[in-house]
Amino acid sequence: MKTSRLSGFYKLSAEQRLETVRDFAGLTDEEVKVLGNTGALGETADRMIENVVGAMPLPLGIAVNFRINGRDCLIPMAIEEPSVVAAASNAAKKARASESREGRGESGGFQASSTEPVMIGQIQLSDVPDPFSARFTLLANKHRILELANEKDPVLVRLGGGAKDLEVRVVEDDKSNKQTLVVHLLVNVKDAMGANAVNTMAEAVAPLVEQLTGGKANLRIISNLATHRLAFARAVFGKEAVGGEEVVDGIVNAYFFAKADPYRCATHNKGIMNGVDAVLLATGNDFRAVEAGAHAYACLTGKYLPLTRWEKNRDRDLVGTIELPLAVGVVGGATSVHPTAKVNRKILGVKTANELAEVLAAVGLAQNFAALHALATEGIQRGHMSLHARNVAIAAGATGEKIDRVVAVLVQEGAVRVDRAKEVLKEIG
Repeated sequence: MKTSRLSGFYKLSAEQRLETVRDFAGLTDEEVKVLGNTGALGETADRMIENVVGAMPLPLGIAVNFRINGRDCLIPMAIEEPSVVAAASNAAKKARASESREGRGESGGFQASSTEPVMIGQIQLSDVPDPFSARFTLLANKHRILELANEKDPVLVRLGGGAKDLEVRVVEDDKSNKQTLVVHLLVNVKDAMGANAVNTMAEAVAPLVEQLTGGKANLRIISNLATHRLAFARAVFGKEAVGGEEVVDGIVNAYFFAKADPYRCATHNKGIMNGVDAVLLATGNDFRAVEAGAHAYACLTGKYLPLTRWEKNRDRDLVGTIELPLAVGVVGGATSVHPTAKVNRKILGVKTANELAEVLAAVGLAQNFAALHALATEGIQRGHMSLHARNVAIAAGATGEKIDRVVAVLVQEGAVRVDRAKEVLKEIG
């Protein structure tokens, strides 16, 4: 009888684990070959996570036409969804087509900025008898707490980072009338994502915080809602470049629909993260942490809202802005280990975490423009499905030049389905 209780599985080599999986799942030689291919990772894969048997490659594309803060950029994007790379490239082309406005300081492309890379380490305190008084005590002892935190990472402090400030919140539960004291340790993590440094500091100061408040420290961990680590981007899309003022109005109306309706807003923000996540994956960053932070940031007001804003300027051109938390790094973790991530970072030409965050903000804004422009003109499906048709043709068994022939028929008929692709494939022999 098959069992997933595999004692000592982690002690086996990657090849031995793969053989175990082969026996369990009845894999063919060809399937084992596919699964065990670690590509550029090679043996590094076995040191990155547990119980490795192979790698799961994603297509890596390059978005073109981007100009960010006056610098031309090529954007590596790792993603399986058709049309994302093409949409970003097209949006960037339209953004840079907007000519400078005399006396306005506007230039084609994207302007981006970011705040200092400050992350939040949370310490949750329960059983504090007088939480508001305890809050006063903690703030009065801020420098003592920060000094203790910084003793844990002298290298980070030497680089200009480290624990910089303290916030203390009293979180009240109206139903139970219980109050929880939450300490926020604000740490400048420089060019790292910062989880390890922040978690270590939060754990180090917890005993002192307990002593000062008389409470019990429970959770001590980084927050992925990085409200002190924000990135911003802005672009002007000339009305001529987008198809006229009617299209500008359509995009602005689509934005207001997302602002009013959370069901639409979820898809609006998902489109933004299509681009952001693809660059995060390409650079070895934690896309899950950024996703969580972005969607939490979208509902800080108590209502889920778009991460972008769209409006018309006095010239009746379209202006888009984006604001989102971006906890990213260019050192540490997979960013320093994954060979493809290191090459992709070189392609991007970014040296600091802030520069990477600004690129991500620009890509997110471009991706959102592309989606809204499609919705306001031809509809989202036309461009997306024509690219998706290639995947459908391949899934149906088409190879070589037959892929393009099948795609042409599917797109012409508007029937991008595997069953129809198989029929077309039989017809063309």
